[in-house]
Amino acid sequence: MTTGRLFGSGRSADVYEIDEAWVLRRDREGWGDAAAEGEVMTYVRSHGYPAPRVRPSTSRTDLVMERLSGPTMLGALLEGSLAPAEAGTEIARLLRQLHAIPARDTAAPASRVLHLDLHPDNVILTPAGPRVIDWPNTENGAPGLDWAMSAVILAQVAVSDTETAAPARTMPTALLADPTPLTPETLKEARTRRAANPTMTPRETELLGEAEDLIRTLAF
Repeated sequence: MTTGRLFGSGRSADVYEIDEAWVLRRDREGWGDAAAEGEVMTYVRSHGYPAPRVRPSTSRTDLVMERLSGPTMLGALLEGSLAPAEAGTEIARLLRQLHAIPARDTAAPASRVLHLDLHPDNVILTPAGPRVIDWPNTENGAPGLDWAMSAVILAQVAVSDTETAAPARTMPTALLADPTPLTPETLKEARTRRAANPTMTPRETELLGEAEDLIRTLAF
């Protein structure tokens, strides 16, 4: 597909402008399956979940999706227009809303659609409300794993020495303020999965032990 100007870049994908309504997200590394990801986004949207609209696709690398206006939640945190506690509470709300949706094509009644990468840089704060983006890791499973993944990602930043560490320290507390399905077992699995993420830097991997310790003090 012919692309317009580069709209933005992440760790493994680039986003290009198509027109005022649509953008193209192109996977640089070839790790995901854009067609399968788009199907999940369409499915959760059909249940009222705030994912962007997507066009049907047969491509593994290219996904045409709704062009969203507004900052990421991370951007709003850094500029001071969103409080860290409010961000953590909103991530929790988005997880609860997602886990109210039954999983697709599964015989396990307790199984749900999992995002597995729900954090402030994957939430766009549009005028119509938040929109959750980047679904390449999605799968069916136990909600506790989704909570654990989000908690690990937030805690990993909270124990770092980056500019986002200060706001991130409040967010795991807000995320885990209410009883959640997170368990020691799902936390262990989340740490293992996070360590295996090929986009992680060596320093980020080193922080996983401290991140897990922080979560344990908050959740158990």
